[in-house]
Amino acid sequence: MSSQQSSTALADAWARQSEHLLDGALAINRAVLDAFGLPATVSGAGVDATGDATTPAGNGTASTGGATAATVEPGMDHGEWEIEVSAGERDALGVGDRVRFTKTVTDADVRRFAAASGDTNPVHLDPEFAGEARFGERIVHGTLVSGLISAALARLPGGVIYLSQDVEFLEPVAIGDRLTADCEIVEELGGDQYRLLTRIIDGGTTVVDGEAVVLIDELP
Repeated sequence: MSSQQSSTALADAWARQSEHLLDGALAINRAVLDAFGLPATVSGAGVDATGDATTPAGNGTASTGGATAATVEPGMDHGEWEIEVSAGERDALGVGDRVRFTKTVTDADVRRFAAASGDTNPVHLDPEFAGEARFGERIVHGTLVSGLISAALARLPGGVIYLSQDVEFLEPVAIGDRLTADCEIVEELGGDQYRLLTRIIDGGTTVVDGEAVVLIDELP
């Protein structure tokens, strides 16, 4: 094989590998968006509620677990979510201000999160296995539950940058439970940084407890 043929073959192989990696990255991004109830606009194969590839629908977009594909925009809210923010302006933030984010965690959320994260522990996915395990039923991934804290913090006024998060998982969460992330500013650290107490509440019971530090910039 000539050096030119070798270079061409290498370039073709690299192109095929790059296309494969890009397809994988797009599938993971779609699964993350779906895990929070936000179907994404896609072309080609997608990820359904089981994490398997789907075939394109007739309109050229992929079917994502039966949901109609829609464009996800920055700051977009889903109709099923409930959001409460005590301060409307960044400059008005202070100790005692809080933000709350509420959503129901569905079976589709859990399966899409498993596909996105790679955490396919059967206690989250297999009813028969989970029924014989410690909790007697399938439970939601702890990281998916605590992710609602991030969703709440993102609703604070300004450009929110997550600096740290400590969490303690107190109780399991069942699929179908409606959860509230409750975050309260308890200390101004200076330099536009704040410390917050963070909780996930399930029917009046705190299931996740902890604290976070965020930096809140002015919006560009």
